[in-house]
Amino acid sequence: MYLATSLGEARRVESLLTARGVDYATEVEALDRTTLFGSIRHAAAFYVSASQAEYCRHVLAQGGFPDGLVHGGDEQDEPR
Repeated sequence: MYLATSLGEARRVESLLTARGVDYATEVEALDRTTLFGSIRHAAAFYVSASQAEYCRHVLAQGGFPDGLVHGGDEQDEPR
């Protein structure tokens, strides 16, 4: 799973995954953080199949997106 915290970042991640032929699902997720004014922050979550999880982590890290990678059990990487 990858969490993009801005629209621009989400679009760049989407372009990279699409260019690599990755099937993914996206969903808006609430973050644990709030803004300066107390509203809840949101992120675009990218989900891939467990079989593509490690490949996608590598592609995203090499593509300049290491900060939004969510590491965990591959069962969390399945599309919802």
